[in-house]
Amino acid sequence: MAEKMQLNELEVWDGNMAASQALRQAQVDVVAAYPITPSTPIVQNYSSFLANGYIDGEFVMVESEHGAMSGCVGAAAAGGRVATATSSQGFALMSEVLYQASGMRLPIVLCVVNRALAAPLNVNGDHSDMYLGRDSGWIQLDAFNSQQAYDLTLMAFKIGEDHDVRLPVMVHQDGFITSHTAENVYPLSDDEAYAFVGDYKPKNAMLDLAKPVTYGVQTEEDWHFEHKARQHHDLMTKVFGKVQAVFDEFEKKTGRKYNMVEEYMMEDADVAIVALGTTVETAEMVAKTMREEEGIKVGIVSPRLIRPWPFEQMKKALANVKAVACLDRSSPNGALGMLYNEVAATLYQNDNKPVINNYIYGLGGRDFTIDHAKEIIRELDANAKAGKLTTPLQQFVGLRGPKLSFY
Repeated sequence: MAEKMQLNELEVWDGNMAASQALRQAQVDVVAAYPITPSTPIVQNYSSFLANGYIDGEFVMVESEHGAMSGCVGAAAAGGRVATATSSQGFALMSEVLYQASGMRLPIVLCVVNRALAAPLNVNGDHSDMYLGRDSGWIQLDAFNSQQAYDLTLMAFKIGEDHDVRLPVMVHQDGFITSHTAENVYPLSDDEAYAFVGDYKPKNAMLDLAKPVTYGVQTEEDWHFEHKARQHHDLMTKVFGKVQAVFDEFEKKTGRKYNMVEEYMMEDADVAIVALGTTVETAEMVAKTMREEEGIKVGIVSPRLIRPWPFEQMKKALANVKAVACLDRSSPNGALGMLYNEVAATLYQNDNKPVINNYIYGLGGRDFTIDHAKEIIRELDANAKAGKLTTPLQQFVGLRGPKLSFY
């Protein structure tokens, strides 16, 4: 029996500690892991908890991130509650096995500390790995700070393990800006957290020898299409309700409210920024300032749920604005950014079609500053007043040297 850890009502944790404490409180059966910056402290903390008797489970140190997710797939298929963590190149090495996990309907929780992808080599945060995983069939949640990294990791188990869902879940946080920044976090007690997550109830466990099952079968053209269509159908029809139900239950327990699409000062907004991660809190602060100082009615919209894409919630959030800026913290490599593409496709279905443009920013950990946000908001205001783009469709913000813009 694992020993309980006595926590204070208020702890000062960075995002990595917050995530590892949530894994500990969920009493994960197996963590198979290979360390990579900046996510290493999550699994390092977890191994310390195990060594000190706070966990009744297994920590499996493997030879690579591919091996880590493979170990998680095996343990989850066997019938265990399973989790791990990774970043960047490790996430890329896992990518083959991500599809195995979702295709086998294994509710693994993956804490992703977002970091740039090489080359050139960079250990700092951007959303390249987050974007890489968006079509892998995993549910994806995004935390903007350490408290949310803790809360969403607990909620991820409850969402993914629901028998109507049975899909793996990623919880994203920004590398170093969240993962290594100490902030106030209000944790649940061990008993409260475990009671919220609940006992793990496996389905189709390979170690249930009375009910033999097969995993990873070969389907070819006979059934592959049907399998993938069913997985997509369940993501698009079952997950939204389950996510909202878990958010609602968590709010009743803690008073902390989560939405699939978060909105800030959108009630009367003429223009809006759409952003992810730690950028959201910076944008919110600047939006308040710009309303007070320059009279620009700007609001902030941030998808908490990235996959499945919250189509209806995003349509509603942006239904009445005149101009939208989509901020993508990942190199588009010959395209418009992911957020731009998702938002533009969503708003194409609205009667109101605002002017939309795309800002690429913060690659490799480059700061997103207050001045950057102010400049974007002023350009949004100009677009709204003109009823058309007054700037290029896609711009790179905070870039040294000549300003780059496209389209």
